[in-house]
Amino acid sequence: MNTGLEKSILVTGATGKTGSSAVRSLLADGLRVRALVHREDERSDQLAAAGAEVVSGDLLSLDDVGAAMRDVGSAYFVYPIRPGLIEATVVFAQAATENGVDAIVNMSQISARREAKSDAARQHWLAERVLDRYPAQVTHLRPTFFAEWLIVYGEYDENGGVLRFPMGDGRHAPIAGEDLGRLAAAIVANPGPHAGKTYPIFGPVELHHNEIAARVSKALGRPVRYEPIGPSTFADILRGRGWDPHRIQHLRNVAIDYQNGIFAGTNDVIETITGARPMGVEEFVEKNRQEFNRASR
Repeated sequence: MNTGLEKSILVTGATGKTGSSAVRSLLADGLRVRALVHREDERSDQLAAAGAEVVSGDLLSLDDVGAAMRDVGSAYFVYPIRPGLIEATVVFAQAATENGVDAIVNMSQISARREAKSDAARQHWLAERVLDRYPAQVTHLRPTFFAEWLIVYGEYDENGGVLRFPMGDGRHAPIAGEDLGRLAAAIVANPGPHAGKTYPIFGPVELHHNEIAARVSKALGRPVRYEPIGPSTFADILRGRGWDPHRIQHLRNVAIDYQNGIFAGTNDVIETITGARPMGVEEFVEKNRQEFNRASR
């Protein structure tokens, strides 16, 4: 299918890390993009200024999603780690069916499987199965842990930082949301070759968290260390930060998955499909230095 200029490409979660990257990549290729956002703000204003058609709506509302799907050829589906994924998936699939959408690219996660102990990971597996019944082209993306974890969950000050994570001696290749967004854009713009496929998504180099900390330290120019803790301790830290129970339950259990190697591996999927290699940890830190500096305050 060639989405071309005849129909729009719908991107949900359009102000998030992967969604905003997908929108900008599609616009750069001269495609018509409809950006669905939960609420309009400065971030959505920037997408509109770049050329996207911005619409607001709730992914749990069939009316909202149906309206966003009108005259759409293909769509990128992203749902945050919060309750409601299965309902949102059913709503999305139904709205797509009603509007004759030809292809869906679904952002899942690498821990998605039937036997997952994380409620969110198991729900992602179920959401994949729902979308597999959609009568058109569907592609699932299963990323490992995002490089953005280093900003959101790391602890920093002007003297240095600590990655106090429950990852034991596990390893993974951190993937930047920007790179996953580029991949999603490439597939949603030309879904045919990827229909029916599930892609595990990784950054370029698999690393132990001691090695990750060393690369963050080098890029920031101040000492950063890895301090392994237990999943229960990590859950207590997140609870103290005010995180919701659904996300805490997910993160506690995927930390155990991580220690068991579920998040490990690397491949060349992004480079093969997009023509550009994903960024490594040091490049990610350098590119997002302002966010690391804000995290230090």
